[in-house]
Amino acid sequence: MDERQGKENQVDGHFPEEWIMSVVEARNKGREHLLEGLSVVAGNDITLREWIKGDPEKVLGKAHHEKHGSGTGVLVKIIDSAERLTVQVHPDRKKAEELFFSSYGKTECWHILGGRAINGVTPYVYLGFKPGVTREQWEKLFWDQDIEGMLNCLHRYEVKPGDTFLIEGGTPHAIGSGCFLVEIQEPTDYTFRIEKTTPSGFRIDDFMCHQGIGFDRMFDCFNYEGRTREDTLKKWKIPPCVLQEGGGKREVELIGYKYTPYFGMTLLEVEGEMDVPEESVFSGMYILSGKACFTSGREMMEANAGEQYFLPADTSFMIKNRGNEPFRALRFRGPESE
Repeated sequence: MDERQGKENQVDGHFPEEWIMSVVEARNKGREHLLEGLSVVAGNDITLREWIKGDPEKVLGKAHHEKHGSGTGVLVKIIDSAERLTVQVHPDRKKAEELFFSSYGKTECWHILGGRAINGVTPYVYLGFKPGVTREQWEKLFWDQDIEGMLNCLHRYEVKPGDTFLIEGGTPHAIGSGCFLVEIQEPTDYTFRIEKTTPSGFRIDDFMCHQGIGFDRMFDCFNYEGRTREDTLKKWKIPPCVLQEGGGKREVELIGYKYTPYFGMTLLEVEGEMDVPEESVFSGMYILSGKACFTSGREMMEANAGEQYFLPADTSFMIKNRGNEPFRALRFRGPESE
């Protein structure tokens, strides 16, 4: 994370996430006095949430505004895990409405950007229950804090750059050590953790485990339907789909609305130039590598690796590669609106 942000004295810290295009406040016990999680508009010193509220229909698009209101309906994170993150689950929309009076749950999607072996261990993830796991068994493992037993209930997969996984609300999961990935999700921070101590020994407050609803209702949020290793991959590993290619440009769909109506994400690769036509709804962009010039009418700006952009509805522009390597960027879309 520090390397991509160009920081000196780069370290692996306890905050392994960068939130992109965020209008969501983070829920961190003991840090309630800090306004964390909200993206800020560069050069204006206001949050993206405040800026959108100035004219939400124009910024987000009429169709989105009519269906989803003045929120973006999506949150994007860049995650770098120096250690395995805790085993957790997120509520689906039904449970989120019941427990938090929220219109959004926390279905999410991971796209692996890279990785590094840590202590000789190849990057990996845990995803979904194995067949035969019961609620009673899962609760006992929690109260015993039998971490090895918990992990043995889940499927473990080694991952490589380009892999994409959909994690529906209710599905237990954990990001393993050494994963560098982008996560696109519904715009909430409801996370139930069933480990009370991180692998490195950091103590997790009970509230951060059950999010204030109590442990009994926390266990209501798990989907205990187990699947075989092969069926789990068939259901949740998403294959890439090339949308356009040729003339020094390429666009690949990483997750589309045919898999979930909650969000979409594509990868843009530009060796020369690419026209980005206007769309009736907003989108976002995160620059993975290279540098380019964005041109829209008479306006022009330089774009560099590590930068993030919010693209209002009806925005069109041209990308012109200005480097010696392909310009690569992720483009994010909110929930299906038409």
